Amino acid sequence: MSDSAITYTLYIQADPSRVWQALTEPAFTRRYWGLSFETDWTVGSAMVWEERGARTTDPAQVVLACVPHRLLAYTWHTFTPRWAAAVGISEELRAELEREPRTKVTYEIEPVGDTLARLTVRHEGFTPGGTLIGMCGRAWPMLASSLKTLLETGAPLPEPEPEPEPENTQGHGTHGR
Repeated sequence: MSDSAITYTLYIQADPSRVWQALTEPAFTRRYWGLSFETDWTVGSAMVWEERGARTTDPAQVVLACVPHRLLAYTWHTFTPRWAAAVGISEELRAELEREPRTKVTYEIEPVGDTLARLTVRHEGFTPGGTLIGMCGRAWPMLASSLKTLLETGAPLPEPEPEPEPENTQGHGTHGR
């Protein structure tokens, strides 16, 4: 993790097409992430994020790259009041997140031999030392581990207990997992 990007690489006992399914199909994303995406995964297409009954749309929330089974990139979501209420984030924290620049997530999937895939997650464009990088820096390892566990065992990791929102929001966990 740098001061403006998170890079996380893991090896999954699954072929790249199965990892791709886990990243793009709502039946999978709901199981390990607790949300789903509505999109056709075409570059430039809008992405609707649905999480705990909140649908988040924004013209800048789009697919940036899509090479099935190899590469996927999109802009990170918009922090709406409805989303914040659905996931238990205070309005103060939501407003703080909204002031930070929109970020980008890229997934690179590579085959490793016949039985493994290497998944590299890169989340970039954060305000150095900002609130969002702190939240996502704690969330991505759990999220990626849950995806890996789901693909390898058929069940995601149990959802952890939510962390209380600290007075200084720099230390807050993130939504989803």
